[in-house]
Amino acid sequence: MTVAQPDITARGVATSRPRPRALWQQRRTGRPWVPWLFLAPALLLFTYFKFIPMGQAVVMSFLDVQPYLGNTWVGVDNYRTLFADGEFGTAVWHTAVLAVGQTAGAMVLGFALALLLEGQARRLWFVRSAAFLPVVVPVAVIAELWRIIYHPTPDGLANSIIGALFLGPSQWINSPDTSLLSVMIVGIWRDAPYDMIIIIAGLVGVDRSLYEAASIDGAGWVRRIRHVTLPALRPAIAILLTLAAIRGMRIFTEVFLLTNGGPNGSTEVLMTLIYQLGFERVQLGVAAAGSVVLLAATIALTLLVRAAVRSRAA
Repeated sequence: MTVAQPDITARGVATSRPRPRALWQQRRTGRPWVPWLFLAPALLLFTYFKFIPMGQAVVMSFLDVQPYLGNTWVGVDNYRTLFADGEFGTAVWHTAVLAVGQTAGAMVLGFALALLLEGQARRLWFVRSAAFLPVVVPVAVIAELWRIIYHPTPDGLANSIIGALFLGPSQWINSPDTSLLSVMIVGIWRDAPYDMIIIIAGLVGVDRSLYEAASIDGAGWVRRIRHVTLPALRPAIAILLTLAAIRGMRIFTEVFLLTNGGPNGSTEVLMTLIYQLGFERVQLGVAAAGSVVLLAATIALTLLVRAAVRSRAA
């Protein structure tokens, strides 16, 4: 319904003139195809390079794919083969451990960095930029850097640091006992600056008077963070948890470059297992089934995280 306001003409007769907001809504409802026109190029690219391959992967998961020899319909046999493989369960467990560990570690470290670097001082922009570098550096460079840090000799950088704490040298990514933790540390170091920027953006909207009122009431810094800062950061935390759920299920590059799933499968995750099934064992149908399972798990986990965040916010 258009809301009109009276207008006095030259003859003194009151007329109705729509308000600017109503005029904008009329024009917008008259051409609903305009936003889709601007979105069309991106939608075409997404359809061709993302949605069509996803549909083909779903079809492949029900086929025995034999390049140049023809495909044979096998139904759900590929899924049975995937679930019967003991490596699949191990990969799921490693993926879950890395996802939870990296998400929790990156958010805690990012929150601490955000509290330290939040403010309007001119010099903080340089510190923030330096802290944000791990996000923009290619993962291949990060993996090679940490491979040097994790050099297993006693004079390696990581072993020198723990040696100062009177701890013995570690094999890091070369040992099945420490390789998963070593990969997790790299993920936390890479993701924490991104979380820091999102949290800093959320801290801008916190009402400073609430801190003053809490201080007057005798609340310490821990209680101020718990009862003032964290409730105000719920939208930012919701965004970070959603992105972490997607990122955690699809972890691949750092694992592939650092350990390639080894040693002895101690860092095998879903993505590296799918890679091995498709490109090393040439079981393309089983690899496609693994991709479909990964897609379904990612969607389910994302929806679950969003529902949990909304229920807590309510």
